[in-house]
Amino acid sequence: MSNQKYLSVQALTKYIKRKFDADPYLTDIYVKGEISNCKRHSSGHIYFTLKDAKARILSVMFSSSANALKFEPENGMNVLIRGSISVYESSGQYQIYVKEMQPDGIGSLYLAYEQLKEKLEKEGLFSLERKRKIPSYPKVIGVITSPTGAAVRDIITTIRRRYPIGAINLHPALVQGENAAKSIVKAIQKANELKRADVLIIGRGGGSIEELWAFNEEIVARAIFSSDIPVISAVGHETDFTIADFVADLRAPTPTGAAELAVPHIEELMERLLNKKSRLIRGMADKYRHEKKRLDYIDRSYILKNPHLLYQQKMEHIDRLTERLTRENQLLYQRAKSELQFLKQRLYRNRPSEQLIREKEACERLEKALKKNVQIILRNKEKDFSQMVGTLQALSPLKIMDRGYSVTYTKENSLLKSISQTNTGDSILVRVSDGTLNCTVDKIERSLDNE
Repeated sequence: MSNQKYLSVQALTKYIKRKFDADPYLTDIYVKGEISNCKRHSSGHIYFTLKDAKARILSVMFSSSANALKFEPENGMNVLIRGSISVYESSGQYQIYVKEMQPDGIGSLYLAYEQLKEKLEKEGLFSLERKRKIPSYPKVIGVITSPTGAAVRDIITTIRRRYPIGAINLHPALVQGENAAKSIVKAIQKANELKRADVLIIGRGGGSIEELWAFNEEIVARAIFSSDIPVISAVGHETDFTIADFVADLRAPTPTGAAELAVPHIEELMERLLNKKSRLIRGMADKYRHEKKRLDYIDRSYILKNPHLLYQQKMEHIDRLTERLTRENQLLYQRAKSELQFLKQRLYRNRPSEQLIREKEACERLEKALKKNVQIILRNKEKDFSQMVGTLQALSPLKIMDRGYSVTYTKENSLLKSISQTNTGDSILVRVSDGTLNCTVDKIERSLDNE
């Protein structure tokens, strides 16, 4: 059989791939299903499995298409997909190459909005504790919006009507389109760098979710969060809510409402100032009348008419205290004098010189008695010692040897008491009074008395 009939695996796979690529029904297909095993590669490509209750197919969305997604695909999400079917030659598997994707049942922008809102809320960007208070009387109001839209006219008109003493700094920015988010972030950063504004109004007029989307971008939310200047958001109409509204320190329903929240009304301020002025004048008048009444009362008082009475009693009191002080000093002096006399007499009776003489005499008596007792004890000890020496000498074997006796030891230096301790020919030592004899046993004879 000829091998020319057989195809290689690569050739077969390429043939099948060409069939898929040539089929017009597979080059632009619309499929819906559930995402599983979703993974975004470091390259930006998204790999996942699209499945339903009875089948599944491998899918890939390259970064060029994935970067345009407004939401993040997740496992379990039902999606609508447009793409093409082809074969991946290395594994021989057919898969969907996704070009577009949107959630099934809800819009992709709405899903992206909800995902970003949940993410930033978990990070604490919406926390009420971090929101700053809007200054009550700002000197400079910063406005970040389109310089040509109706919103900027409404804001400027409202601020000038309500608070003409406030200055307005306009920071132009794109509020719609692909580069709108970056433009808004740049305007926020510039306003913070200049540090002129006391409050920032960020917003635009109404529109669709697509037109308002720049205020739902994560970079705008983080720029508002990082702003050192308090921010009022004013995006769209009262029913429109954006991510910027949740991050801002204060949300206004409209641009006009933001201007009203940013500054007080000059007429209300004037009315409050006039009320405070009137209250101050009334208060000062009341205070004046009250103090004048007190002055009149004091002026009519008995003491001020007879001021000498104030110090006469004090002078009398001082005289009494002086007399008491003199008496107390005299008594204290007499007590101290008596105590000193008593101590002198006591010291005389117990003069240190006489006491020293008495103690010296007592010491001499004790010294004599000590010497006498030591001499008696010494004599007694010498007598006892002499008696013990005499007894020891009487019992000493050396004294016995002086009378002609000797002591015999074996060669092991043991005292020789019996003939059984030695044998003929053994060496023995004989101790006499003036030395030692080395002897040899020639003969052993047993005493008849021991028989």
